Amino acid sequence: MVAFGKKLRQNQIEEWQRYYINYKLLKKKVNRYSQQIQVGADNQQNVLKDFSIMLDNQIEKIVMFMLEQKGLLASRLSILGEQHDALVEQSDGSKISELREAYRAVGQDLLRLLFFVEINAIGLRKILKKFDKRFGYRFTDYYVKTRANHPYSQLRQVFKHVGVGAVVGAISRNLADLQDQEGNYISIYDQPALSHPDPVIDSIKAAVNRLSNSTNFLEFLGKHAFIFQDESPTPSEDHLAEQRYHFMSLLLNLVNTFLYMVNTYIIVPTADNYSLHLGAAATVCGVIIGSMAVAQVFSSVYFSAWSNRSYLRPLVFSSIVLLVGNTLYALAYDLNSIPVLLIGRLFCGLGSARAVNRRYISDCVPLKMRLKASAGFVSASALGMACGPALACLFQTNFKIYKLTFNQDTLPGWVMALSWLVYLLWLWVSFREPPRENNKLFPQESYTGLPVQDAVKIDFTQPLLLNSEAKLQDNNDDQEFDDGEEDSDENHKPVTSMVSAYRLLTPSVKVQLFIYFMLKYAMEILVAESSVVTGHYFIWSTTSVAFFLAFLGLTVLPVNVIVGNYISNMFEERQVLLASEIMVLIGIILSFQVLIPYTVPQYVSAALITFVSAEVLEGVNLSLLSRVMSSRLSRGTYNGGLLSTEAGTLARVIADGTITLSGYLGENRLLNVTLVPSLFICLSSIIATCFTYNSLY
Repeated sequence: MVAFGKKLRQNQIEEWQRYYINYKLLKKKVNRYSQQIQVGADNQQNVLKDFSIMLDNQIEKIVMFMLEQKGLLASRLSILGEQHDALVEQSDGSKISELREAYRAVGQDLLRLLFFVEINAIGLRKILKKFDKRFGYRFTDYYVKTRANHPYSQLRQVFKHVGVGAVVGAISRNLADLQDQEGNYISIYDQPALSHPDPVIDSIKAAVNRLSNSTNFLEFLGKHAFIFQDESPTPSEDHLAEQRYHFMSLLLNLVNTFLYMVNTYIIVPTADNYSLHLGAAATVCGVIIGSMAVAQVFSSVYFSAWSNRSYLRPLVFSSIVLLVGNTLYALAYDLNSIPVLLIGRLFCGLGSARAVNRRYISDCVPLKMRLKASAGFVSASALGMACGPALACLFQTNFKIYKLTFNQDTLPGWVMALSWLVYLLWLWVSFREPPRENNKLFPQESYTGLPVQDAVKIDFTQPLLLNSEAKLQDNNDDQEFDDGEEDSDENHKPVTSMVSAYRLLTPSVKVQLFIYFMLKYAMEILVAESSVVTGHYFIWSTTSVAFFLAFLGLTVLPVNVIVGNYISNMFEERQVLLASEIMVLIGIILSFQVLIPYTVPQYVSAALITFVSAEVLEGVNLSLLSRVMSSRLSRGTYNGGLLSTEAGTLARVIADGTITLSGYLGENRLLNVTLVPSLFICLSSIIATCFTYNSLY
């Protein structure tokens, strides 16, 4: 009987094999087209027509097979439904358990079908990119537009998953009913919160979400955090995350994120007054604010490396360093010392543990909760960004205790030092160090995220797209394109140096990192010089500046709600990306003071356009980066999150340095002089985006 089952499974494997996209055939066809065009045996128009027909046939074959398999699943569910109805009046525990396992088996087969679709989608994307690269023609743009918008589109059937929701609903409802042993059969449609989640349902939902073009607010915020989500998490990995997960530890990481963002922005409204009191120019505020970012360039690397071994120790070290840094920042007033002030801010930058916070969410939060945790990370950052300036406006007092002065300049340092002391005590008492991974405890994993023995059963390691024999038979002239694209154990190992990480960056990824640099530069110029600019042109008080910056920070979450729930469902992310860049450019242009007197409405409206557009741009840009960046950059010390953090931090350092240097030309020229680099960088990013537009998916 076992031998018969194996033979049946093998027959099923061979049947499924026939319906995978024939990647090797299409690749050879592309090579042949290239040779024919070079010798003049064919023209480009005929090549496009012939290749389009071949792709149409391949996709139609996939779609017909999908419909057939969905019909089989529906038939099995119909039979199981009849059995379920017969058991309603009975209480046979063994039969209920068997029926529950039968429903799970249908779910597993649906999951296999979704993996089948995903692998074919990857193959289709690769062959389209290969065609574009070989011929220098935007065939992908043409093919997707003409096929996806047609009423009889086969391509759309692959990505819309018609009927999958009905199958998932039937499995979920029946599993929930069978799980209830008390006879209180409440429908999941009436009480969704009472439904009983099942691992196979979670896996199916994750697979569908990966293939879906639509998004929501939570998903958008999760991508905004740039915390990599494993496309196909292995059972052992998710089990390890379940063991590691500790709610209080996660909460402490989010509080660390919040406090650090408060620490960053709480001094912005008063930094110019502080520098004036210590005998420096108001524009030295750029150095005071930027010194924290300078230190963060280095701290991001060692904290990322430290998180490979521990999470508690780097967080404790971060809290101690920030406690010392804020104390020095506050003491600089009575010591009348700019060097002490700058050293204090450098210490604060050396305590930046955001790399640890990201890593903890990525490694220690189960897949089903990771998206919410990622959204929490972004929300904590946004809230901290708004609360920092808001707290600064509450410190309008001046008194002394012994020889220590407490006023609007020093209170941010004292309050943050006390906050980090309380946090340190809470951390020491409540944080639980998660167990480290022991590779010997878990079986070897395959590309699909299933144990190898299971992957062989469903043969996801065998398709032509991933077949090692096919790779060995590839022509030498294809190796340049395929290197780094074919999945292998070597290609999934984390990189070991920043140079290796840089070599994995494609032109489109480099452009997106440059866009991230641009938006962080524009935002830092706007925020860091706000107190000087508003003081010079409008004679704003510290309270007015603090309220203005708090208002800007509070726009982050509402804007993400609109983009996540509406805009990203109406337009492609690359369209939103380019539109946001143009809006940032418009905001920068409107910020210039030319000919006519500078007014509050002009400044506020231009600042809102720039800041809000940059926030939208950041979320969309990081969302695209998380999809196109190499999988080798999803883990290890030199990961994608570190690269984006370094790009953003470097932008802040240069922006703050620009403000300080421009101050030597006088406060009346500060605004326009600092906006010129922003304008040039923004124009450059728009041009670069236009050149790589078709590779942004």
